Amino acid sequence: MKQLFYLAYWFIGARFFGRRRPLQSVIFISDRCNLSCKHCSVYNHKNPLNKTFEQIREELQYCYDQGSRFVDFEGGEPFIWEDNGRDINDLCDLAKSMGFFSCTITTNAQKPFPNSRADSIWVSLDGYGEFHEAVRGKGTFARLEQNIATCGHKALSVNMAINTLNHTAVAQTIEYVKSNPHIQSISLNFHTPFAGTEYLALDERRRHEIIDLIIDYKRKGYPIMNSIPGLKKMKDLHFKPQCWVTNFIFTDGSRKAQCIGYEQGVCDQCGFCMAGEMSGVFNLHPGTIIAGLKLRMK
Repeated sequence: MKQLFYLAYWFIGARFFGRRRPLQSVIFISDRCNLSCKHCSVYNHKNPLNKTFEQIREELQYCYDQGSRFVDFEGGEPFIWEDNGRDINDLCDLAKSMGFFSCTITTNAQKPFPNSRADSIWVSLDGYGEFHEAVRGKGTFARLEQNIATCGHKALSVNMAINTLNHTAVAQTIEYVKSNPHIQSISLNFHTPFAGTEYLALDERRRHEIIDLIIDYKRKGYPIMNSIPGLKKMKDLHFKPQCWVTNFIFTDGSRKAQCIGYEQGVCDQCGFCMAGEMSGVFNLHPGTIIAGLKLRMK
């Protein structure tokens, strides 16, 4: 009940009084990773940065003071983060003790993660079988399947970033998610052409076709996290962005009030479907609001 009251307070302040305070924070705890994915602009194998527990504590406090109540820990690979005997579970406990409503971890699932204390887990799944491996490397799909099956987490979903390497596998991947008892739902996004990865972005026609395909599956009852209003907004991107809803703290400690895509000038080619969802919330689309509550209210 406390969470619902806060969400109502936050929404009224933002929607009707123009308050621009984040509700969700993404904290990159390290750029150390165990993969070298083709679409990624984050991993650092030469001189990886690894934040300390105390640094992350200070960043969490900053986010909480800004108004955020949901935190996502990202990397690099969060499950290989450690600092003086502390691991990612200690960060989840810390966030909850500070008053965050929920804590999420995004992982490539290449390392076993039993007994995770995150409220929800997002696994990066970039297609079924060989399509996933075209992006992430040989053997990654089998390890992902094994670690998902043995983690025992009840709120595990997957995220697919659709690009020129895997776009023909969207339907197959949605079907796979529905048939897998260890996966709750799938979130579908499109590759955003950050510098050096432009070749992975789909053209507008193909993007529209895939969005129509996803909407069709959604209407058939498949476990797709995206809302239909949010997906429709991602067709032409002709909507007022509300990306300040999420703030970001990167591995170098820099703090941004919105996605770094704004600075890099790629908002007109945005593939992060959360942008459509956030816009839908502010336009009071019931489907988008319900999808958001399902995602966050565990």
